[in-house]
Amino acid sequence: MRYDLAGKTVLITGAARGIGAQVARLAAARGAQVALVGLEPELLNQVAGEVGGFAYAADVTDQSGLDSAVAATVDRFGRLDVVVANAGIANLGTVATGPVDALVRTVEVNLVGAMRTVSAALPHVAEAKGHVLIVSSAAAFTAMPGMAAYCGSKAGVEQFGNVLRLEAYHRGVTVGTCHPIWIDTDLVRDIRADLASFRYAQKRLPWPLNSVISVEQCAESIVRGIERRRRKVYVPRSMALVQALRPIVLSGFADRVIRAGGAGRLVGQMEEEVRSLGRAFGKTSVGTPTAEASLPAPERAGADA
Repeated sequence: MRYDLAGKTVLITGAARGIGAQVARLAAARGAQVALVGLEPELLNQVAGEVGGFAYAADVTDQSGLDSAVAATVDRFGRLDVVVANAGIANLGTVATGPVDALVRTVEVNLVGAMRTVSAALPHVAEAKGHVLIVSSAAAFTAMPGMAAYCGSKAGVEQFGNVLRLEAYHRGVTVGTCHPIWIDTDLVRDIRADLASFRYAQKRLPWPLNSVISVEQCAESIVRGIERRRRKVYVPRSMALVQALRPIVLSGFADRVIRAGGAGRLVGQMEEEVRSLGRAFGKTSVGTPTAEASLPAPERAGADA
């Protein structure tokens, strides 16, 4: 049965740009009241103005800020039916060469931020017998050098959603996780612009892992998934096949294939590119630690002097 969004209240994190902003537009077009949460007040207010929604600046790693955002949303609209935990970032570089604060921040935003968002919203969503959608990634069931914290955090998001689904069912709450491949967002464009090694590796990935999907298509899949209260949303749908083949994708055989394809050389190139950048996040990332002074020198990172 279709879950009609007309008259429902939908709270979206990471809503200032990209997937979150487009989900807000589509949900509003279907008659929903939309609350946008994020770190860029000007962009949030701009999108809120477009959709007739409500904007609240908050960091998803700040529980008091999220609690206030949820309370303000319920005070404004009188209810909260759907929460979309979408906020996410990706640090650049490997574990050996990246500052630990960048790795930790990625996990804090992607995984802990999702936990905090859901915890703040769940009592109200349960009262409305609504839906929770947590944005994971195809990275939850793949592995790519340079994305240790991102892949690890997104795998954690998937499992968090899987367990939450079982815990929340008796409250009338349905829970879905979304697994997009590369979406044409500022985050992905930043990585592609910064790292030639990433561009090369992405091109060499087999179908469908080399697909690049528009923000509009991704948001449409997410909103359709909410309307059907789906437990899994794959963007594109072929990602379901990748998840089914996870034992092979993450097998020792796959490791050997990747190593034989020159992974070591690409990793070395990536590490040098990130050192040259002098930062651990893309240009449009906000709320991330400044890493210019903390990127390890080659000898401290274990590379040849």
